[in-house]
Amino acid sequence: MTTRLSLFDSPLFLGFDDFEKTIDRMRKSGADGYPPYNIEQIGDHGLRITLAVAGFSMDCLDVEADQNQLTIRGKQADEEDRLYLHRGIAARQFQKSFVIADGIEIHSADLDNGLLHINLKRVVPESQAVKIKISTAEQKNNVLKAIDVDRSPSNTE
Repeated sequence: MTTRLSLFDSPLFLGFDDFEKTIDRMRKSGADGYPPYNIEQIGDHGLRITLAVAGFSMDCLDVEADQNQLTIRGKQADEEDRLYLHRGIAARQFQKSFVIADGIEIHSADLDNGLLHINLKRVVPESQAVKIKISTAEQKNNVLKAIDVDRSPSNTE
């Protein structure tokens, strides 16, 4: 049995349990290099994913968002009635997935000159301070005693 050490096992990272799983999914999803893509920052709150999808029409492409996963699929039908003397451009299917962080929304998708642009927008929530009430150990003991008294069996004979 092997034990896997992780930075996120530290008690300083409370609430980041799923973060390591997300990183693993990202690592596995980027295994295939086709189609090539760029990720660029647009302004302060914008991102753009650009995929090189030359030869694919809008009907052959599918962009889908499910929870925090963005999936792009391309499927071209082979034209069997053509006789190729040399075939260097493959009609190849692909599926490319990206894990999208919380607070990122998909704004639009555009196909232009063989490039599929997917525009993302970071939604910045307003920060709100939360006041937390501090109680003493004595107050907690009184509450526990009250619960013990309420749960005692009653004589209803």
